[in-house]
Amino acid sequence: MDRVLCVLAHPDDVDFGSAGTIATWTDAGTEVVYCLVTDGDAGGFDDTPRDRMGPLRREEQTAAAAQVGVTELHWLGYPDGRVEQTLDLRRDISRVIRQVRPDRVVTTSPERMWDRVGASHPDHMTVGEATMRAVYPDARNPFAFPELLADEGLEAWTVSEVWLSASPRADHAVDVTDTAERKFAALESHVTQVAHQPEGQLREFVTGWMRQTARTHGLPEGRLAEAFHVVHTA
Repeated sequence: MDRVLCVLAHPDDVDFGSAGTIATWTDAGTEVVYCLVTDGDAGGFDDTPRDRMGPLRREEQTAAAAQVGVTELHWLGYPDGRVEQTLDLRRDISRVIRQVRPDRVVTTSPERMWDRVGASHPDHMTVGEATMRAVYPDARNPFAFPELLADEGLEAWTVSEVWLSASPRADHAVDVTDTAERKFAALESHVTQVAHQPEGQLREFVTGWMRQTARTHGLPEGRLAEAFHVVHTA
């Protein structure tokens, strides 16, 4: 894959679910681009003024992206916690797909995980579903959102596959043992989201989670993994 586009709801979503995998791709020469639907302005755990939270989280996500070799980020500016399934959202994601022209898209599963409900934030599921609709049929259909071609010159583009994180149907694991430290560096860049946790707790939790994922998918003992549901869309 020459180019990958990650479409996520909030800053830090990509780092919790996929940063180790992304580091393996950029190390191999794959270009990875992020698209964040919201600025994460409803996040945080302290008295940071609300009008500062969005800009802070943009800065944090930009720093986190650099840890895993990503320098291009697109921001759609939707309100955190209030993302709805609309044609405007589909059009905006389709626009970025046509701009980036990725072979692979990474997003969150539109299905709820009943055994790990924290992974199924409504924004996550909405963005996952909107992204799937943008991949098929919108971005590949020159007659869908014709203004993208007529006004912006963005030709239709077909994505070959979509990788869904936080999916109850995960069928593919990536060994991220060798890139785990960079994943942690990315996560720790999100100071407004993780600084309230006791020292070491974040690493302990995420390491245990990745170790269990590796076991579930048959990797050798001691390895760490991130898992996805891979959907072929070409």
